[in-house]
Amino acid sequence: MAAPASRRPALIALGVLTTINLLNYLDRYLVPPLVPDLERALGISHAQAGWLWPAFMVVYMIAAPVFGAWGDRGSRTRPIAIGVAVWSLATVLSGLARSYPQLFASRALVGIGEAAYAAIAPALLADYFPASTRGRVYAVLNMALPVGAALGYVLGGLIGHHFGWRAAFFLCGAPGMLLAAVMLALPDPVRGAQDAPAVQPHGRHAAAGGIAAAVTVYLSLLRRTPYLLLVLGFAAYTFGLGGLGFWMPTFLEEVRGVPADQATTGFGAIVIVTGFFGTLVGGLLGDYCLKRSRQGYLWLSAVTTLAAAPVALLALTSPAPRIYYPAIVVAELLCFMSTGPINAAIANIVSPLERASAMALSIFTIHLLGDVPSPPLIGHLAVTGSLGRAVLIVPVALAIGGAIWLLAARAEGRVAA
Repeated sequence: MAAPASRRPALIALGVLTTINLLNYLDRYLVPPLVPDLERALGISHAQAGWLWPAFMVVYMIAAPVFGAWGDRGSRTRPIAIGVAVWSLATVLSGLARSYPQLFASRALVGIGEAAYAAIAPALLADYFPASTRGRVYAVLNMALPVGAALGYVLGGLIGHHFGWRAAFFLCGAPGMLLAAVMLALPDPVRGAQDAPAVQPHGRHAAAGGIAAAVTVYLSLLRRTPYLLLVLGFAAYTFGLGGLGFWMPTFLEEVRGVPADQATTGFGAIVIVTGFFGTLVGGLLGDYCLKRSRQGYLWLSAVTTLAAAPVALLALTSPAPRIYYPAIVVAELLCFMSTGPINAAIANIVSPLERASAMALSIFTIHLLGDVPSPPLIGHLAVTGSLGRAVLIVPVALAIGGAIWLLAARAEGRVAA
């Protein structure tokens, strides 16, 4: 059945932005399977290869607030298109690299391009869809995360094996140029088109231009208790999920004695399946909860994340495969259920005139406090103690994130009242 004409542009935009997000995560995870080839071809060490991810992530974090401010002041489709074109070009340039500095610079440039998309795309979608459906909309958008990451591993490995590592960068980077052109053809809805007529008072700062106005918006966001708690809870959640994702294959191999290939492929399969279904179910449940409470997205995210903490603890402490494998599946499902609702909560808690800035500040914070420090911290604790004990910080982080989201829901409820 065809979508009504009024909904068709929104569904097309969701399809385009989800496809871009798929390419986003495919590009991020293209490097790991190519590392052995890169080391041989460019004569780089494990340590140098390990810095390729931080090169991207640090630039990504720093650039996000810049694009967030841009996205609240002018066209949103244009900076997204520019960002997609930049990261696609950077990926192609990675395939042309003749030295480690060239490869390092091209991966850092990817961070600039992806920051434009990640900061602005959710704000743009919020003006295509009403607040009551944003949980499922962001769930669809973020289902591209596990699928894109898996495709990055698979395509990187297959193309690299059969055609060489340069071809992998060329073939995975070039399609982004086409998507950048498609992005320019999408309409840019009026900010707040799907929201209540009354614009929140905080939105008045975002309409003006200039660096001072952008700084004012970010400082204003940091002074709002519900938003600040939401983002801090998101950071704790990202800390736990990032640490689990990075170390679980190694944990299965070294602590549980699972063969290396089974540990990697098995956990990868779990992430794909739980990421897809957990994100989708969480988005649908989030919209259902929103009908019963204005803080429904936060309540659902808090409850599912708190529930994930003891299950993750069971997965990391039980020596029996019949227990820890199902526990990993359940913990991942519960964690991914928060993805759509928590992004929708950010979109709904701020003015339409400052959504891109709110998303950008969230991106900066959750990576700065979350999945950037968690893998090295767990690694340090493993060196000073044991990996089996070090990973136990993950359920603690999840519990903290869920508890902070409970406080955020209560704080938002008091503000709304």
